[in-house]
Amino acid sequence: MSVERVYLFDTTLRDGAQTTGVDFSLEDKRAIAALLDKLGIDYVEGGYPGANPLDTAFFSEKRTKNAKFTAFGMTKRAGRSVSNDPGVSALLEAEADAICFVAKSWDYHVHVALETTLEENLAGIHDSVEAARAKGREVIVDCEHFFDGYKANPDYALSCARTAYEAGARWVVLCDTNGGTLPHEVMEIVRAVTKVVPGAHVGIHAHDDCGCAVANSLAAIEAGARHIQGTLNGLGERCGNANLITLIGALKLKDGYASRFELGVTDEALGGLTHVSRQVDEILNRQPNRHAPFVGASAFATKAGIHASAVLKDPRTYEHVEPEVVGNVRKVLVSDQGGQSNILAELKRCGFDLEKGNPRIARVLDEVKRKEAQGFAFEGADASFYVLVKRMLGEVPAFFDVERFSVNVERRYNAMGELVTASEAIVKVRVGDEILISAAEGNGPVNALDVALRKDLGKYQNLIQDLELVDYKVRIYQGGSDAVTRVLIEFTDATGERWTTIGVSANIIDASFQALTDSMIYKLLKGGATL
Repeated sequence: MSVERVYLFDTTLRDGAQTTGVDFSLEDKRAIAALLDKLGIDYVEGGYPGANPLDTAFFSEKRTKNAKFTAFGMTKRAGRSVSNDPGVSALLEAEADAICFVAKSWDYHVHVALETTLEENLAGIHDSVEAARAKGREVIVDCEHFFDGYKANPDYALSCARTAYEAGARWVVLCDTNGGTLPHEVMEIVRAVTKVVPGAHVGIHAHDDCGCAVANSLAAIEAGARHIQGTLNGLGERCGNANLITLIGALKLKDGYASRFELGVTDEALGGLTHVSRQVDEILNRQPNRHAPFVGASAFATKAGIHASAVLKDPRTYEHVEPEVVGNVRKVLVSDQGGQSNILAELKRCGFDLEKGNPRIARVLDEVKRKEAQGFAFEGADASFYVLVKRMLGEVPAFFDVERFSVNVERRYNAMGELVTASEAIVKVRVGDEILISAAEGNGPVNALDVALRKDLGKYQNLIQDLELVDYKVRIYQGGSDAVTRVLIEFTDATGERWTTIGVSANIIDASFQALTDSMIYKLLKGGATL
């Protein structure tokens, strides 16, 4: 049986940005694009250049190495030429490999939303695709509201798809924009489309308003489509988009798909699926869905009882796939075997070469469990995990010792009569036999502490001189009067490497200080510092 290629298109950074409570920073977008690129996604849609300063800045340079970096925007407006449309011009000027045009394919929307004729809408699709092709861009056309449009006027919906394809679009994507279409309808309509546009050029963009986005995407594949659009963890407006994490698991691991279709996601990358899913949540400061298929913390969890007994005898009794293949872990309360496997995988991923059965693995596992009980989460803080393991292996020299620090926050009126808040930090550090005391002001207590800590580290100062704090996130791990605060800090240096550390405490300053010192120790370890 011949194996066919299915292409994955991620719209987390565009459609996912419409999720309630999700706001991407430029650094968030950069980090997620890198995750997608490494995972093996074929197309990474970065946003809508020209629509807002953030997306315009993001498209000032290409953000992927392997995936096709894709810009999103509308086809030309009615009554304008392509050359006189600022939206199309912004797309053509963007540093992108591909352009994804959104086009109306429901006659009702053409008349009401665009207030133009059906013929003018078709001309807009044709001219926009031709213009992008002339600029050397691969073109994708998202036929918005296609399934509703097909039900209302199948001839016109099909003419939109045909026009896009004949103008040179690589992919004609059928969008279930309102998310109300069911799998049997998707199969029927996609089959009808493939009689007009070859399936090797047809895609699906499903929303999850009926809880069927993943099922609808798989139904489209069965009906002949070979391109799936979705988001990491199902992010998206209203109820979200098709969850690419779940779709990757299904297409790579389930009978009937794995043998028939090939993805850009390798088996090795599949092993990092859980890590990718949880790291995205950490970047966005969201609590991961414990019950998410394949990657949730409870996806392979079994409580004690007859299920646990059966799983211990043979995991296949209650598991549809092996958790390790997606980087997850089996959780059976009477056994920690799965936990050791997970730790072993994490150690390997972070560059530690410890063989299975090494007693130090169990000690690391116990320490990680102890830390997690306190509120630590190492999925999004690889540098802290690296430092933790290095300490347990006795491979962290006593570079420096912070004997004390203090932070003062004062609210006062300045000489101009303006009410301002000033922060000042003092840090006392011992480096070998040398005592160093540094003071610094900052635009907040954490900034002041960061500046003071890195102001003078004696003989190690030259190694940390290029450190730059690029992101800072806070999450309340436990509520109530005894709330525990989790702080994640991302650093970079002159080499371009980025790493994240974590601190946990009832005191936000103390939690921040833990993360700051871990970052400096990580930098010194990677820089080859010695006593």
